[in-house]
Amino acid sequence: MSAIAQPVSGTAVRPQRKPSGWGQLKLLLPYVFRYKRMVAVGMVALTLTGLVGSLPQLIIGAITDLLHAAPRPLSTLSGSARAILHPLFGFYAPLSHHALGLYCLILVAVMLVKGFFSFWTRWILIGVSREIEYDLRNDLLTRLLAMDSEFYSKNRTGDLMSRVTNDLNAVRMVLGPGIMYTATTIATMVMAIYFMLKLSPVLTMWVLIPVPFVAFAVRYFGQIIHRLSEQIQAALGVLSTRAQENLTGVRVIRAYAQEKPEIASFDRANRDYVDHNIKLIGSWSLFFPALAALIGVTVVILLGMGGIQVINQRISLGTFLAFYAFLGQLVFPMIAIGFVTNIFQRGAASMGRLNYILTAQPNIRNSAVLEEETPAAAHGNGQPHGRSDRKTAAPTSTIRGEIEFRHLTFAYPTGSNGTSGPEVLHDINLKIPAGSTLAVVGPTGSGKSTLAALVARLWEAPPGTLLIDGVSIREYPLETLRRSIGFVPQDTFLFSETIRENIGFGVDVLHEEQVLEAAEIATISGEILSFPKRFETMVGERGITLSGGQKQRTSLARAILRQPKILVLDDSLSSVDTDTEERILRQLGDVMRQRTTILVAHRVSTVKNADQIVVLREGRIIERGTHDELLGLGGYYADLYQKQLLEEELERE
Repeated sequence: MSAIAQPVSGTAVRPQRKPSGWGQLKLLLPYVFRYKRMVAVGMVALTLTGLVGSLPQLIIGAITDLLHAAPRPLSTLSGSARAILHPLFGFYAPLSHHALGLYCLILVAVMLVKGFFSFWTRWILIGVSREIEYDLRNDLLTRLLAMDSEFYSKNRTGDLMSRVTNDLNAVRMVLGPGIMYTATTIATMVMAIYFMLKLSPVLTMWVLIPVPFVAFAVRYFGQIIHRLSEQIQAALGVLSTRAQENLTGVRVIRAYAQEKPEIASFDRANRDYVDHNIKLIGSWSLFFPALAALIGVTVVILLGMGGIQVINQRISLGTFLAFYAFLGQLVFPMIAIGFVTNIFQRGAASMGRLNYILTAQPNIRNSAVLEEETPAAAHGNGQPHGRSDRKTAAPTSTIRGEIEFRHLTFAYPTGSNGTSGPEVLHDINLKIPAGSTLAVVGPTGSGKSTLAALVARLWEAPPGTLLIDGVSIREYPLETLRRSIGFVPQDTFLFSETIRENIGFGVDVLHEEQVLEAAEIATISGEILSFPKRFETMVGERGITLSGGQKQRTSLARAILRQPKILVLDDSLSSVDTDTEERILRQLGDVMRQRTTILVAHRVSTVKNADQIVVLREGRIIERGTHDELLGLGGYYADLYQKQLLEEELERE
């Protein structure tokens, strides 16, 4: 399995024994227990189907003896079985037209009753599987939304999508057809073997000789199918990832004329997926003929040994035909064993892949104190990731917006085996008073975006190094913290919805005048109103119908509408021209005065009016002060200012 499917771990652990197929599938038991009443009713209906399904064979045997003028129907049937069926044999009469007609009517009635119970068996059990699929899908999405950036840096979107679609469907097949066919097979085999033993114990022993070979074949091929199923699902994950990346980046592929290389890369992944499936087909090509051969041997044994007993008049012809009908009834369970084996092995492999998501624990979650007070908000097992030295929970009502960095050193935990990579930020000491504006500038890769992401707690700062209103950021409930922050990342993302829904994302009660006001502050209202459908315009996938600047301003309006106490703008004006930027900043003036603002930018014109400006370089603060103070230093900031002035003069010329 590729690295993308490996769990995130911060420490090296001893390799554990790989769980068995049942070890994976037993994780579904809590979901099944939620619907235990429906499952119980379904099993009762299935049992009744099996009981009623045994009667046609006995009726056919009785009809045969009636036509053969046997004095007693199914003469070898004795004991409790004959006592149970006494009402059926009560009106037996050799060569009687009346008895023949009654048996035919009873046979039709039995088949109708069997069909009735079979319908409810499928309706209930398959319905339960759909309900559990619904629960699983919700739990998977809940878990994925709770996971932090570290998880997504190590797992590709295409592979995750494959897990929550194809793997989930394979698991549903276990819960529906898998359980139903297994229970049907057991019920059918038990009833058939019971009556076969009552009809002729000796003949039953003969026809069951191939059963151990069937069990061996199922176990042997089952292990092969399980292994190949895991490889197929992993290969499908890689294939899905390739398709998702190609579709998402189709414009880049076309711009660089990389259609042929990408097609070739997809073809290799596709071929690998097909090759694994062909190997599985090869196993099936051996498995089913082996089962068919064993079934054929059983029929030959019955014809030979049973024929001898009929000739020697040890059993009646009706008994022989009933026995043959029961053996025919056992053919489906023997074939179903192969089908169910495939379902369970595929489902076990898929459940293992789903369990990776369901058991994943986010490193960023509420502190232990908060989880004890509000267990409904806890994710995973409730264990804290790095405790701070505070013993009480942070206030959950309001956040004023004072931000302080204390000797913050940070490295992304994305190295091999969960280890940290090189330091991105080093010994950052910085205090941002509530309601003030901090601007962060610096060359590419200096750690500006990382600093902004830490404030939104998209990555976890070391304990005690990042405080809001004097309280460690870890002590705030995640929902309270993030509802107090308006974050506009540099990689703008819009949903495939209308502009209005994108701007109003995350707001419980949305008013049109508020949407319009937010759009006006972001200086995009005029362009939106020029569209034929205005705010009801669909933006397409990832906002493909909008320009880069329009997407950035839509994202900015979304953050403004939330009215956060902390506003983080991570290079969110990079795609607009300087004139538009100036208009946006003027409109943002009143908004920024009411809240703490962190403004990450490359252009000096964006940050010159900030209350304080810091210059990051290689993860360290090398300059800090106001615009005028930094110009007086004559350092990086002053040099950047002079270069941008020169660029503006050249543009005017």
